[in-house]
Amino acid sequence: MTYRYYIDQKKYRIKPNERYIRINGWCFEEQGRKFSYRAEINGKPVECSIKTIIRPDVQEKFKNKFKVPADCGVHIKVYVQEGINPEKFRLYLVSEKEQKCIVYLDRKRIEKSIDDSTISYRLDYVHADQLKILGSGWATSIKGSDGVTIRVKEKDSGKDVEVRLQRQKRNDILNAGFIGKEDINCGFTFEFIHEPNRTYILVIEDGIKRKKIPLDVEQIRKYENAEKVKSYLAKFVKSLNKENIEKGIHFVKKHGIRGFRKQIISFLNKGKDYQKWFEENRVTEEELKRQRNERLYWTPKISIIVPTYKTPEVFLREMIESVVNQSYTNWELCIADGSGGDKSVEKILKEYADCDERVRFKILEDNLGISGNTNAALEMTTGEYVGLFDHDDVLTPNALYEVVHALQKVHYDILYTDEDKMSGDGTAFNDPNFKPDFSMDLFRSHNYITHFFVVKTDIIKKIGGFRSEFDGSQDYDLMFRCIENAESIKHIPKVLYHWRIHENSVAGDPSSKMYAYEAGKHAIEEHLKRVGIKATVEHVGLWGMYHVKYEVVDEPKLSIIIPNKDHVKDLDTCIKSIQTKSTYKNYEFIIVENNSVEEETFNFYKTLEENFENIKVVTWDGIFNYSAINNFGVQYATGDYLLFLNNDTEMITETALSEMVGICLRDEVGAVGAKLLYEDDTVQHAGIVIGFGNYAGHVNTGIGRDDYGYMVRARINCNYSAVTAACLLTKKKTFEQVGGFDEQFAVACNDVDFCLKLRAEEKLVVYNAFSEWYHYESKSRGYEDTPEKLKRFEDEVEKFQKKWPGILKDGDPYYNPNFAINQAPFTLA
Repeated sequence: MTYRYYIDQKKYRIKPNERYIRINGWCFEEQGRKFSYRAEINGKPVECSIKTIIRPDVQEKFKNKFKVPADCGVHIKVYVQEGINPEKFRLYLVSEKEQKCIVYLDRKRIEKSIDDSTISYRLDYVHADQLKILGSGWATSIKGSDGVTIRVKEKDSGKDVEVRLQRQKRNDILNAGFIGKEDINCGFTFEFIHEPNRTYILVIEDGIKRKKIPLDVEQIRKYENAEKVKSYLAKFVKSLNKENIEKGIHFVKKHGIRGFRKQIISFLNKGKDYQKWFEENRVTEEELKRQRNERLYWTPKISIIVPTYKTPEVFLREMIESVVNQSYTNWELCIADGSGGDKSVEKILKEYADCDERVRFKILEDNLGISGNTNAALEMTTGEYVGLFDHDDVLTPNALYEVVHALQKVHYDILYTDEDKMSGDGTAFNDPNFKPDFSMDLFRSHNYITHFFVVKTDIIKKIGGFRSEFDGSQDYDLMFRCIENAESIKHIPKVLYHWRIHENSVAGDPSSKMYAYEAGKHAIEEHLKRVGIKATVEHVGLWGMYHVKYEVVDEPKLSIIIPNKDHVKDLDTCIKSIQTKSTYKNYEFIIVENNSVEEETFNFYKTLEENFENIKVVTWDGIFNYSAINNFGVQYATGDYLLFLNNDTEMITETALSEMVGICLRDEVGAVGAKLLYEDDTVQHAGIVIGFGNYAGHVNTGIGRDDYGYMVRARINCNYSAVTAACLLTKKKTFEQVGGFDEQFAVACNDVDFCLKLRAEEKLVVYNAFSEWYHYESKSRGYEDTPEKLKRFEDEVEKFQKKWPGILKDGDPYYNPNFAINQAPFTLA
């Protein structure tokens, strides 16, 4: 017989009233044949209690190889009789013909596995963020779970910490055999606000024994990173096969070991596998049937334009049939072929046109280039809308239905959808682009819209169609001009377009068409000229990524407002970094003194004001209230622009201020945030998304300084609903128009609330990836050490939820609804 098994845990439990060796794990026989367990202590058979456990994780692991019984998990207690000293222990798998030893413990191993505690516990999860430490686990005792107390103490002082503790039922622990039904409520969750640079102890006790678990922020983060690495390695090993190994070798030769490492982590940190997600979410035949039978209020004709040029037959047929098979029927497919003397394409086009009058084509005498050929197709259109389609790509069968369905209440000028990439043979789908709603700053940074793009026919013909001088990025140029003439843009967050990757595709090898990226740069430059914005454009990072550097005219005065409570070294570092590095010179510092107690602090203030004419110290006499303190500081600002800055930040890039001011000069911009890094050059802030934790959360946190993040958004300018006020720039008049920071948010929510007030006024919030700062994680924030801290934080979140129910319910427009908000950012559930 061939067994598969794994032992999760081996313990020699010594309790006041019983002793036993406990074995936890799983086992099954590959052919499904029956077996039993037998235990020996010191060579003699002994009584054991065996409980089977449902193990769906094991079933999932071997689902493609063996039929694994659901109850393959096992929890075994082997009782040690009074007066017996276990020297040797064996556990066997027994069948009719054989027995196999799967656990052997000698005296040394038995002694090493001794657990004589009266308490059984496990800390399942612990996490530390900027404000809180939180975790969950379970604990019970020989006195039962009710006999266990759980508290948190500060390590150095030994004082109890105010902690929010909740009990929970743990059916999983009951089913695993660790507890009896009477202890079902052994689970617990805890959370408390932590102070910078302090260590805490989680204490679990039952009056007999006491367990102490250190809770140190840095150690918790190291542990979390280690768990991530373990997860990466497990996924990596699972993905190893001949094809992937060959791809890996090729990638290493091209990008080196460091690039390969980044590629692995990026690939493995994607949540649910996209191919699996795609299969679960692709439109069903039942749904397509329903769509075909649905009577829509408005049924505009969609004219799909395609330029063809010596398109391979298999690609051409798949492209055409993906349109013919649409569940929405009021469409026309307008194809202009520039293949010249190649009759093979014409023959296929005629075949389809003869069968379906909605398929129309034109054979061009000469190849007019991609723009000229596409314009020839555009001339054929008779529909209310035009959709752009490449000759070797594929639409999902519900693509046009979803477009028209979105038009039932509002006749949008422009619509675009999500997309993915398809293998050359059309069998595999990967690299999805789950896009945000329209983001001008993101679009000026790279063409994230690409496919499927649909625009009113009146607009595309008004602007004159495609321009051949932008060939290679002709779509990018056309989209800019369409957007400039549009009043409404609709994003449909569904994958409705498959962009084929093959040998000659830009999707497969971006560097193969350098001219296309120069044309893209030119498209942005021309767009900026048309809308009256003075700026320069440069290539950055990957091909197809751009950096728009907005011109700063006459350097308007900037008031930098920095609240401070003691922590002279941090403040000194912050000020010096700006004074010595910044190329932008027209600024003043407003230092808002907030309840400092150290004489050194006030001496430092005096030195600052004596040595620098552009530094002013003002005193806030009230209790700590971040919003009120900053509002107070604004009263003393003489600049037209306000930069709210934490005292534990340090400027990195010398153009950091000019980058932010250049963007903020635009009338439509309400606030600009920066890229903030931890001391180890990993990202602390690169945009905020509303909805995480039913409030908001940072995205891209923890990735490397030069990592691209999802859809390269960590490395380019783009829009978010909010940015952190640890480094936030806004116009003074705009700040005053929206009422400044809401002072009901004393500690939390204030920056996100301020940004949402700007968004309510239709102002943009921009994340600037080129303004880089170190942020040493609020170590001088000045938390009040009171029992009410945690409750105050929760109260403020509750106030935020009441104030902004719409975006919490509908979702953040700059985040795709296909991503989960209860797990890591940019991952699929």
